[in-house]
Amino acid sequence: MDVELLIKSIAGLVIILGILIIFFLYMPQNKKREAPKKKVVIQKSPAKEKPELQELLAVIKNKHATTEELSEALESIIKYYGKIHSKLGLRCHPDFDIYSEVLLRICRHPNTNKNIIIKFDKALERLNPEYIREINDSISKGLNSRGF
Repeated sequence: MDVELLIKSIAGLVIILGILIIFFLYMPQNKKREAPKKKVVIQKSPAKEKPELQELLAVIKNKHATTEELSEALESIIKYYGKIHSKLGLRCHPDFDIYSEVLLRICRHPNTNKNIIIKFDKALERLNPEYIREINDSISKGLNSRGF
């Protein structure tokens, strides 16, 4: 092969590659606009007196829930669902898993604070004295699982 033809081919490919890079970097600026983020809005229906436990758990699982929403959800859990069924011998009642999950989630939630955690902990212990050890274990696991 002719060396001159080879050099011209490489130079042509480099020029074409440069043009494609310029198009790639400058043309899609109009298309790179980010779509507006969807906000999760949790509406409270005033007609309901007793909110469903699953609705309250959804608020706690929502990472974008505010501190006030968390506090209201936890107050509703204590008010309507605060009493855990009695232990089954030495074992916890299967419903305690829900409360254990709530404790873990509020400890790990980005918008929580110590006042919310302590208030929920004390209220749950006051209503369920036979579960104090399990509640404390769940709080310890939740606090230890936070990434500091």
